[in-house]
Amino acid sequence: QVQLVESGGGLVQPGGSLRLSCATSGKSIFSIGIMGWHRQAPGKERDLVATISRTGFTNYVDSVKGRFTMSRDNAKNTVYLQMNSLKPGDTAVYYCTGGNGVYWGQGTQVTVSS
Repeated sequence: QVQLVESGGGLVQPGGSLRLSCATSGKSIFSIGIMGWHRQAPGKERDLVATISRTGFTNYVDSVKGRFTMSRDNAKNTVYLQMNSLKPGDTAVYYCTGGNGVYWGQGTQVTVSS
């Protein structure tokens, strides 16, 4: 059974940084293929934030470009989302996904507030 487990969420002030991690088990992230991060803000739909290919090619939604960086460590079966210059609008539950949405983690809360 494939499991994705996120960690690293929390409360941070505007302008601060957080790094989310997503560790997989049951299948290597190389086998899973494209990994991604989605987020869901209160009262809103779940939206794609970033994706990364097997070889490290990344794509980002416009609202996070230049602030968020997604990376992967195939040896550790872990993907990361480095989030800098955080804004209150980034407040959401962040979900790790694999295989273009086939696999989902349970989510980690990120709250940006002073």
